[in-house]
Amino acid sequence: MGQIEWAMWANEQALAAGLILVIGGVVGVAGQFKGWQYAAYGIAAGVFIMLLEYPRGKRRKGTTLERPGQSYLAAVVNLFGPLTRNYYVRAVLHACLAVPGGFMLATVLGTVNLGIASIIYLLAAVRKEEWSPIQAQQSKGRQPGKSIHQPPTNPPPRPPAERRRKPEDEVETEDTPTIK
Repeated sequence: MGQIEWAMWANEQALAAGLILVIGGVVGVAGQFKGWQYAAYGIAAGVFIMLLEYPRGKRRKGTTLERPGQSYLAAVVNLFGPLTRNYYVRAVLHACLAVPGGFMLATVLGTVNLGIASIIYLLAAVRKEEWSPIQAQQSKGRQPGKSIHQPPTNPPPRPPAERRRKPEDEVETEDTPTIK
């Protein structure tokens, strides 16, 4: 059985936490709850977290599905180097960003999710995982459908291969000897 790549789980958890923080922050600011300043912080922190977490990291094995428009944000995340690639830094950053959201009920759920993402990032860092951008895949030069020379002439259901009529250019001529 393969190894779990914890960073992929942490990325999804942190992205969801950012969205939940934004929603909770909007509710807190729109409702003018007591301590609505924490809700405004939740909006800013949630947007920052979503921008940081939107680009997926490349998996060690297999293929990684790139999110739409990820290449632009991945270039920005890659620009900051070890501050954004190292999962120890991300774990501490998410833990610090989660603390102020705990002071208001509207943002508590986002804070808990962000805390869980921080723990998962710490686990990924201990297992020596690191964020790297997904490289654009090179086309192998082969176009899909090029292997089909002639489309089938008989509609389905087709007879078995032994009983099919051969095309005219493959039919044996009088000169070709046949072995029976």
